[in-house]
Amino acid sequence: MKALVINKPFDMEVKNCNDPQLAPGEVLLQVSASGICAGDLYYYMGKNPYATYPQICGHEISGIVMAVGLNVSAVKVGTRVVVEPFISCGKCYPCRIGKNNCCANLSIIGVHKPGGYADLVAVPASHVYEVPDNLDLSKAALAEPVTIALHACYRGEVQPDEQVLIAGCGPIGIFCIEVARAKGAKVYACDINGNRLRIAEELGAVTFLSDDLFIENIFDHTNGEGFPVVIEATGVPGVMSQTVDMVAAGGRIVIAGLVKKGIKVPFEGLDFTRKELTILGTRTEINCFPEALALLAENKIKFADLSTHINMWDAPGIFSQLNEHPGIIHKGLLIRN
Repeated sequence: MKALVINKPFDMEVKNCNDPQLAPGEVLLQVSASGICAGDLYYYMGKNPYATYPQICGHEISGIVMAVGLNVSAVKVGTRVVVEPFISCGKCYPCRIGKNNCCANLSIIGVHKPGGYADLVAVPASHVYEVPDNLDLSKAALAEPVTIALHACYRGEVQPDEQVLIAGCGPIGIFCIEVARAKGAKVYACDINGNRLRIAEELGAVTFLSDDLFIENIFDHTNGEGFPVVIEATGVPGVMSQTVDMVAAGGRIVIAGLVKKGIKVPFEGLDFTRKELTILGTRTEINCFPEALALLAENKIKFADLSTHINMWDAPGIFSQLNEHPGIIHKGLLIRN
């Protein structure tokens, strides 16, 4: 099979590789599409602390089942599916209490084992979900980031007609905007990038430019209260700290952005009691794939239509360009041809 192999940082090439060998309980997929995620770029740039090389990345995967391994009966050859890429151990404390997304021994397809930047990929049969007939497989590959937005909104207990501020309008922030709107919330968004704010507005959010007047503008808009829910999706420590100023007293903050290991995020200590804040982390998802696929099939995630489709085998040049100019593509999908 052909695959995109990252040999070392900044060195990706198209190579002929051996076809995956199916273990019991696995299925073999012919890849249709695989998304470009910030995590894939970090792997390419050598910024992923868990990276081992060479590796085939790609964890936002859609495809068609070509073969099934031993002990697989629930998944049939020819089924169109998407992949849940996070494989938990089922034994550690988080798994035992139903938080398998926080598994202490988490293994990720496309990080710890070969992923979807290839003709073929082997995945556990337990981790595939059938794609609705009316949903194109390229759009279906976006189900994984939609699940992250769904889980973030569940963590924040987003309610209909509630005012929700999404801080950061990168792909995850945009998906959070659309999921929160699908849940009936009144959605607002902020970013320093005008182009991203225009996309957020196109998708129905009221936007604020993150400038020196940003907090003042929030208070003007919310009658001095702040927002009941703030979902942070920037990964910028300063913005994480500032969420305490954005949120209303008694409100909920959900931190979805990632920082490097060892980075500390300071919060105003008095506000923990003065505002009686709830500050929540969010990581991947739990049982969100069926709902994500339904939202995509119902055309409630319109950002899917704004993604950039790229021939998978052109990816080495695209990744090189993204390293130099990360803003040239908002959300990329590698389409296997």
